[in-house]
Amino acid sequence: MATSTTAPDADRREPRAGSPARGPARRPRGPRRSLLPYLLLAPAIVLELAIHVIPMVVGVWMSMLELTQFHIRDWSTAPFVGFENYRATLDLNSAAGKELLHSFWVTLAYSVLSVGFAWLLGISAAVVLQKPFRGRAILRALFLTPYALPVYAAVITWSFLLQRDTGLVNHVLVDQLGLLGERPFWLIGDNSFWSLLVVSVWRNWPFAFLCLMAGLQNVPGEMYEAAAIDGAGFWRRLRSVTLPMLRPVNLVLLLVLFLWTFNDFNTPFVLFGGSAPEQADLISIHIYRSSFKTWDFGSGSAMSVALLLFLLVVSALYLLITNRRRDDHA
Repeated sequence: MATSTTAPDADRREPRAGSPARGPARRPRGPRRSLLPYLLLAPAIVLELAIHVIPMVVGVWMSMLELTQFHIRDWSTAPFVGFENYRATLDLNSAAGKELLHSFWVTLAYSVLSVGFAWLLGISAAVVLQKPFRGRAILRALFLTPYALPVYAAVITWSFLLQRDTGLVNHVLVDQLGLLGERPFWLIGDNSFWSLLVVSVWRNWPFAFLCLMAGLQNVPGEMYEAAAIDGAGFWRRLRSVTLPMLRPVNLVLLLVLFLWTFNDFNTPFVLFGGSAPEQADLISIHIYRSSFKTWDFGSGSAMSVALLLFLLVVSALYLLITNRRRDDHA
């Protein structure tokens, strides 16, 4: 009878190098692992509190004070008035309320037109540059130039171009092409709104172009080939393939562009020098003038809080409607 020479502890030998483990590896436990996510998020949380949350809370508190030039050196002496600043600024029968309502409608028209034209130019350029051809990379870089330029440099350049006597726009339209009989004023009067709109579209459409161009990279080429085989032309492919595939990108892009444009302060401030004409009196400039020109920081803060609430409501309704439509199509 053969005698087994296997050691009694042979089954408990350690596995060789490279052999799979028999059981799931235990995750390390301890305070270091539990605190690591919070330590990594701490810098972002601190910056968010310092840049957004704390100034927002201070702005809400300022909106409930009668904070004028008499109390600006010592805020603690400013009397608490509660919602009186909101009643005064949002009273549409008062002069301040009518001016605020006028600025609101101007800003709304400006935002809708700017976002619409920026998106139209962006989708057009993205579709044209979708297929490779010689010089496409140069055109892409050229189209992104307005977005890469600093806002102050870009808008100051436009302010020189739109000057009545020395501007390049009037020189080309009047002196060279002869399209206009006299030199118009582009930065005052009714033309100020359209000048501001042109500058805004010029600055924003490259961002729309960049986002839509990135979205088109995810559209399979087989879908266009199948549509072409079925006899679909360019416009049919655009309507049935391109736009439905870009719908998730467009939902976010339109909302972001609207919020940026409605809150735009740098463009009108640099273009008009802080005192925009009545036809281009955006709500951001109106709040700035009410706060820093009349030294009524309480009313200016109330307008800012009301603007914040309006944009929050618009964003919530927009997301609610778009999500409901997405669920219906699903």
